[in-house]
Amino acid sequence: MNVLTIGEAMVVFAASEPGAIENIENFNRYSAGAEMNVAIGLSRLGLNSFYATKLGEDTFGVYIKSILEKEGIKTDYIVYDENSHTGFMLKEKALNGTDPKVHYYRKNSAASKFSKKELTINFENVDHVHLSGVYLAVSEDSRECVFHIATEAKKRGIPITFDPNLRPLVWNNEKDMIKYTNALAALSDVFMPGINEGKILTGLEKPEEIAAYYHNIGVKKVIIKLGEQGAFAQIKDEEPLYVKGFTIEKIVDTVGAGDGFAAGVVYSLVRGFNMKETLTNGNAIGALQLTCESDNEALPNREELNKFKRK
Repeated sequence: MNVLTIGEAMVVFAASEPGAIENIENFNRYSAGAEMNVAIGLSRLGLNSFYATKLGEDTFGVYIKSILEKEGIKTDYIVYDENSHTGFMLKEKALNGTDPKVHYYRKNSAASKFSKKELTINFENVDHVHLSGVYLAVSEDSRECVFHIATEAKKRGIPITFDPNLRPLVWNNEKDMIKYTNALAALSDVFMPGINEGKILTGLEKPEEIAAYYHNIGVKKVIIKLGEQGAFAQIKDEEPLYVKGFTIEKIVDTVGAGDGFAAGVVYSLVRGFNMKETLTNGNAIGALQLTCESDNEALPNREELNKFKRK
């Protein structure tokens, strides 16, 4: 099964000790990017991941491509720009399970200049599309690319999952963030916000209310991440479902946990699992990703996933 996603791949330098980023001497280098994290997760679980992006012809671009190739991700839809840089970010080291502070260096990056005319997607070879709201926010060009893929997939009856991944710091303003995120949700078959994201996007509080809002604009399945409490799902005209999360003794870093959850959901839907199994896999992979400082290194293969669920 072939899953397509599109986004901005970045290099992340994670601080080796707590403190303000300007005071840190040593960093660990990793790959990053919400959509890339999902592609890595799906590839490790045995699916064919196709990842579309634009990289600079620089050392960071070479590094990102090497990671993609190492993970077995298809690079057919990657283009390069000799005049633009590959984005990167600096990440502070968080303590006690708090969200780390992130400093982005992605303005005028190659991925922000990825135009629709550069997309050469063979939709005949796509079984599922996964999209993220991060790339919606990067630029008008990136937003046009995302909507183009969603529209073409919709026309062909290719299932679309969408994680809003709200990044207010990347968007120009909250009004646009809500407008474009909900417009893309309306094109999707499965929408998977976090509970706080759902509140921001709809102004509603309860998972059932948020699900009803998206059902009314055409979304078939709504899955809501509830943090430590697990996850909620409701298929249109069916009963809601709650599935408990997994307990992690020590949370190392929260970044990437939502992408791990998305990978578990997409993998399960593509494989035809029922909704309880789908949420369980999402919860499990999200929990596993909390155990490392990299955004994607703890994403499991199928054997590791099943072993973790048996604990």
